[in-house]
Amino acid sequence: MAVGSVSGPSVSGSGSGPSAAELLDFVRRVAADPRIVRSLPLDPEGRTWLPLGGPGGSEAWLIGWPPGSGTGWHDHADSFGAFTTASGALKEHSLAARLPTDGWKTLELAGGIDRSRELAAGQGRSFDRHHVHEVLNESTTQHAVSVHAYFPPLPRIRRYSRTGAVLRLEQVERPEDWQ
Repeated sequence: MAVGSVSGPSVSGSGSGPSAAELLDFVRRVAADPRIVRSLPLDPEGRTWLPLGGPGGSEAWLIGWPPGSGTGWHDHADSFGAFTTASGALKEHSLAARLPTDGWKTLELAGGIDRSRELAAGQGRSFDRHHVHEVLNESTTQHAVSVHAYFPPLPRIRRYSRTGAVLRLEQVERPEDWQ
């Protein structure tokens, strides 16, 4: 199946929870609070995280990124969200395409859908449901710290591998897998 470029509507809440704009405002406020950012223990070997109380029933996290770390390609399934870099810098690679939500294992991606953005301290973004991306700390010397929020709380994360234009669903994780 080939996937091309689409531009989707802006993200909004379901009426019973926060909107993407509210999540972005929240992660920006938290990222600007040095006391909260400094509360995260940093590990030189792996990512660290602390749960935060997110607005309106959202799930929120403070995440530490050692030099050279990243998430790999993934999406947050039925959750939309936002994240902001609190210190250091992160790079996000994403796909500007709406992918089928279920029922596939391998997709051939159309050309021109790759996007990259640098997110220095204080910069962030929101994203829609089924947003496929990877987030990286490309620094070889400096930790990065970021704040993330999702709504509804993450029901699953889908992890992908990518070789050129081929995106392959590798695994589906559920909250009980993260315990």
